[in-house]
Amino acid sequence: MRRSILWYAGKVNVGLSLWEGMVDRRISHANAKLTCHPCTRPSWNKGRIVGQKRPLKAKHVWAIRVRLELAENHRDLALFNMAIDSKLRGCGLVKMKDVDVMAYGQIKERGSVLQSKTQKPISFEVSEAPSSVATWMEDELMVGSKYFWHGRFHERLHISTRRYARIVRDWVTSICLEASAYGTHSMRRTKVTQIYKKTGNLRAVQLLLGHTKIDSTVRYLGVELEDALAITEAIEI
Repeated sequence: MRRSILWYAGKVNVGLSLWEGMVDRRISHANAKLTCHPCTRPSWNKGRIVGQKRPLKAKHVWAIRVRLELAENHRDLALFNMAIDSKLRGCGLVKMKDVDVMAYGQIKERGSVLQSKTQKPISFEVSEAPSSVATWMEDELMVGSKYFWHGRFHERLHISTRRYARIVRDWVTSICLEASAYGTHSMRRTKVTQIYKKTGNLRAVQLLLGHTKIDSTVRYLGVELEDALAITEAIEI
């Protein structure tokens, strides 16, 4: 009897020691996760003045266009032209389907999509995109795909916004522009900035961007800042 009690006590002590060791390992692993958690890292833009992304100028647009045409990169050329024409956010552009701008096998003069952010419809003209989109639609990679810009993996039906941002960065750096000064919103701002400079019609720009308030359009374009800088540049001392 005494021998069996001693044997059981030894087993319990061994089990407790193993359990305590396992708990200690789990606690140390959890602490390591907390120290490496992304929330504890400083943000990438901390202490930096980032500001709005610049729109592309007309010479930049044509420079990128020519490079994509010479490289025969049909997908990127169609994506670039559609980004300029549609003035959509990146989240809406990557989800664009063929039915949004095509009907009966032909490119529409005006497309219409549902904005991903506001869930409101917005219309846009298709001026430079038709030829490049038609060429891209004939590509063998587009067979069986309902999205214009299909993903590289089967589980992803369209490209991601991060992938789109990397593509825009490649376009910008290909013409020797500063990558940090431009982004996906540069594509959205490009055409409306030219429209405002030529017409000064903020209401038209508001409708094209799909903003509900004119104040949002003013802040988005940086109208007051641009006007102030233009006045400053015109004065010589």
